[in-house]
Amino acid sequence: MQLWAQIRQLLLLSLLLLPGSFCSQCPQHCSCNVVSSIFCIQRRASTMPLNLPASTQNLYVFQNGINFLNEQDFVGLVDLQMLDLSQNELSVIPDGVFGPLKSLRNLDLSSNKITQISKNSFNGLVNLERLYIHNNRIQSIHPAAFSGLENLLELKLQRNQISLLPVLHLPRLLLLDLSFNSIPAPGPVDLQTPHLESLKLAGLGLTTLDEGLLRRLGNLHDLDVSQNKLVGMPSALISARGLTRLNLAANPLGPIHQQDFKNLVGLQELDLSNLNLQGFPVDFFQLFPKLKQLTAAQNPFNCVCSLSWFPTWMKNAQVDLGKTDETRCHFPLINAGKMLSELEYKDFGCPSTITELSEVLTSSSMRNTPDPTTAPHTTLNVPPSVPSEKLPVEKHVPPEASASPKSSEERKEHMCPPNICLNGGTCKFDQRGEVNCMCPMGTSGTYCENQDESQPPPLSPRVAVVTVPSIKPEKISFHHVTSTSISLDLHRYIESRPNIRGIRLTYRNLSGPDRRPLQLNVPASYPEYTLRGLQPNCTYSVCASPLDEPVEEAVNSCMDVQTAVGSLQPNVKRSETFSTLVPTLVALAVVMAVAIVSAVGVVLRRKRVKSLTDMDLAEPTPYELEGVKMGLENGTSPQKQSEILPYQPVTQNGIDYEVPLIQEQFASNNNTDQRIPSYF
Repeated sequence: MQLWAQIRQLLLLSLLLLPGSFCSQCPQHCSCNVVSSIFCIQRRASTMPLNLPASTQNLYVFQNGINFLNEQDFVGLVDLQMLDLSQNELSVIPDGVFGPLKSLRNLDLSSNKITQISKNSFNGLVNLERLYIHNNRIQSIHPAAFSGLENLLELKLQRNQISLLPVLHLPRLLLLDLSFNSIPAPGPVDLQTPHLESLKLAGLGLTTLDEGLLRRLGNLHDLDVSQNKLVGMPSALISARGLTRLNLAANPLGPIHQQDFKNLVGLQELDLSNLNLQGFPVDFFQLFPKLKQLTAAQNPFNCVCSLSWFPTWMKNAQVDLGKTDETRCHFPLINAGKMLSELEYKDFGCPSTITELSEVLTSSSMRNTPDPTTAPHTTLNVPPSVPSEKLPVEKHVPPEASASPKSSEERKEHMCPPNICLNGGTCKFDQRGEVNCMCPMGTSGTYCENQDESQPPPLSPRVAVVTVPSIKPEKISFHHVTSTSISLDLHRYIESRPNIRGIRLTYRNLSGPDRRPLQLNVPASYPEYTLRGLQPNCTYSVCASPLDEPVEEAVNSCMDVQTAVGSLQPNVKRSETFSTLVPTLVALAVVMAVAIVSAVGVVLRRKRVKSLTDMDLAEPTPYELEGVKMGLENGTSPQKQSEILPYQPVTQNGIDYEVPLIQEQFASNNNTDQRIPSYF
C-alpha cells in the first residue's frame, strides 16, 4: 500500500512540474496554451520574441510591428513547421535568415512591405510546401529565388508590383496565384509546373490566353481570369477540358454562345458576373451536367418570356446561385429591380396557362366545324419551364378558325400578357398559338427589344412591320454623349407634326428604385436636346408628346434607352474652352432673360386678362395647372418654383419652355435629378 501511495505522489508531482516548466519557457507577452504552439499576437515589438522553446512546432507572430529579422532569431528551432510573420513591417528578407529552419513546411510573409526577393532569401528551406508572400510591394524577383524549393506545393504572389516573372521551375507545384500584378501573359516557358491544378490570373490586363500553356497544364482544374480585358471567349479554353471551376467575371466578353463552352462539360462552379449579359441561351446550362455553383451577379438581365425557364431550371438542377441579392432584373419596367431567383413563370410576361390557350383554340375549332381530315396538324410550343402536367394535347386547328377575325380578337384579349412587347410593339398570337410581336419600324427581335438607328431591321418570318398611321408621329432616336447623358434627335418627330408648338419630354429610370417620371418642356425650334444627370448602366424610358395637347389625350412616341457603363467621356477640350466664357455668357444671358421675361410678362398679363374677360372663364388653363402640378411634385410652391430653376423660362407663342442658356455647361438637366442611384 505504501508503494502504491508513493507511485501516485510521483505521478502527481510530475504532472505539476510539466506545465510549470513549459509555461516558464513561454516568451513574454505570448500564449503557450496549445502544446508545441506559441501565439504572439499584437505584441507591439519591432523584433522577434526571445527564448523560444526548441520543441516549438507552430509559431504565430503576426501583427507585431516587426521590421527586421536576424538569423539568430531562429537558431535551435529544428522542429518548427509553421511560421506566420504576416501583417508586420518587414521591408527586406536577409539572405539565409531562414537557414536554420530545416523542417519548415509553411511560411507566411503576406501583408508586409517587402520590395524584392533575392537569390538567397529562402535558402535552406528544402522541405517548404507553402509560401505566401502576397500583398506586399515586391517589384523584382531574382531568377533563382525559388530554385531550391523542390517540394513547394503552393505559391501566392498576388497583389504585388511585379513586372517580370522569372521562370518557375517547380515540379510539384499545385497552386499558383499571380493576380493583380503588371506581368505579361504567361506562356508554357514561364510556367514549368506540369502538375499545376489551380491557376489564378485575375486583373493582369489579359486580352487573350496562351493555348499552348493550357494544353501543357493537363492537370488544371481551377482557372480564374476575372477582371481582365478578354473581348471574347478565349479559344484556348478548348484545351482546358479538365476544368471544374472557371471564373470569367468582369470581362467585356459580349454575348455568350454554347459552342464556346462545348468542351467544359465537367464544370462544377462557374462565375459569369458583370459581363453585361441580358440573358442566357435556352439550353446553355444543359452543357454542364455537374454544375453546382453559378454566380451571375451585376448583369442587366432582360426578364421577359425568353428567360422564364431559368428559375425553374435552377431549382430542378439544384444549382446554388451565388450573390442572389446582386442578381436582379434590369428591364422591362414591371420586373426592374427584382431578384431573378424570386421570379415565377408568370412574372416573365408569358401566357398564364396552357389550358386557357387550349380552350380558346377548341372553341374556335367548334364554331367553324372544319373537316378534320383536311385540318393541318399543329403542336403548341411550350416554354421549357412549364410543368409537364400542364402540357397540352396536340390540337387540330383549321385555317378557317385561325383566320377568323373574331377568333383572333379572342386570342389577343385572353392570352396576350401586358408589357410583353417592348418599344411600342403589338402582341398577337399566330396560328400555332405562339406569341408574336409586331414590331414598329426601327426595332427587331422576338419582343422588339432591339433598336436599329441606322437602317430598318430585316424582315423575318416571325416579325411583321406595322404600318404607322398618319396621326402617329415619327419615333425619336438618341445617341450617347457620356455615361450620364444622351442626345435626343427630335427631327423626325417635329417634321411629322408641322404645327406642333412644343414637345413635352417625359423620362423615368426603369432600373432604379425611384421610377417617378420627370418632365421637360422643349420648344419646337430645338430638334436636338441633351438629357443629363442620368445614372450610368441603367435603362430609361423616354417619351415625347405634343405640349399643346392634354397629357391624357396626347399621342406619345416612346423608346427605351440604356446608358453607357461608364467608358464614355465628355469632350474635355470643348469644356475647357467654354469654361473661360461661362462668367461672361451667363451674365449676358441673365440680363437678356430678365428683359425678355419682363416684356413678355406684361404682354401675357394683358392677354390673360383680355382672354378671361372675353371668355368669362374662372378656371386656369391646362398649362397653368401643369405648372402648379410640377411645382407640387418638386416640393415647392408655384411662386417659388422659378427660384430653383438654373435659368429663367422663355416664352414663345404663348407657351413657357425650359431652355438652357449654355447647354453644354450644365452638369444635369433643367430639372435637377436627385434620385437614388440604382443597385448596379
